[in-house]
Amino acid sequence: MSEEKLKEVLKQGIYGSPEIRPDERKLFLSTLRERVYLALTNRQVRERGMYDQALRMMKNHFDVTMYINGSLNYPSYSNYVKEANKNGVQFTIVNDGKDSPVGLVLASRTAVEKEKIFITDELYERDMGNG
Repeated sequence: MSEEKLKEVLKQGIYGSPEIRPDERKLFLSTLRERVYLALTNRQVRERGMYDQALRMMKNHFDVTMYINGSLNYPSYSNYVKEANKNGVQFTIVNDGKDSPVGLVLASRTAVEKEKIFITDELYERDMGNG
C-alpha cells in the first residue's frame, strides 16, 4: 500500500468518510434532493392545518420517511407527526445545528428524481427569499 493511500485510510478512520453533497443535505434536512417527494418550508409547516399533498404522500407511499426541522417548535409540526404515526410513516427530527428554510421533507430511501418537490405558494416565496 502506498504511503498516500495509507494516509487516506488513516484519515478516514480518524475523521470518518467525507459527507456527500453537504449543502444539499443541509437544505433537505440530512437527505438528498434526488430522494425527495415533497418539501415544505418552515412557514408552510407552521401554517394552520396540513397540506393535502403531504397527507396523500403519507397515505400512498409505503417507502416514505419524514424529516422535520428541529428548530421548529413541536406544536407547529405535531399534526404531521400524528398523521405519520397513523399511517406508519417513520420520521426523524433533525437537530444538526444547520439552518435551513425547509421545515419538513417527505423522502424515499432511494432516488425518485421528482421534478417539482415544493408547493410554490406565498409562504414558499417568503421563506425561499423570492418574495
